[in-house]
Amino acid sequence: MKSPHLIAVFVAGLFVNVSAHASDAITGINYQSPYCGCCNDWVKHLEENNIQLDVVHETELSKVKIRNGLQPTLTSCHTAEINGYAFEGHVPAKDIKQFLKEKPKGYLGLTVPGMPMGSPGMEYNDQKDPYKVMAFKANGETEVWKEYHQKEQ
Repeated sequence: MKSPHLIAVFVAGLFVNVSAHASDAITGINYQSPYCGCCNDWVKHLEENNIQLDVVHETELSKVKIRNGLQPTLTSCHTAEINGYAFEGHVPAKDIKQFLKEKPKGYLGLTVPGMPMGSPGMEYNDQKDPYKVMAFKANGETEVWKEYHQKEQ
């Protein structure tokens, strides 16, 4: 017969392991239209990469974008706020994690302007358009953070 003490230690160990994993998750808020399916797909992509976002449905997203320093040419369909930074559009989770790790001085966040096919949340058949992830500053200055040279298959 197994000791009740050993079972309790095992269960406690499972709880600590699950709690430690949950605390490693990056968290934030995603502001999106209640009618946009690709926004939900992008949030799912982030969740699969241990970034947990609370979703806030907004019908007037321009206020969120202005508050985060996004110029009109840099916008897309949703805006996430994570650890004091803004992530606009279909930015890949690995780029968000790298940006949060590096915390480049003077930058407000990353953006993928528009809605390029093949970016996270914008998958459609085999269509994959090239796109750039841009880092942006409050004065409108941008820098290419990462380029994705995707090809249709």
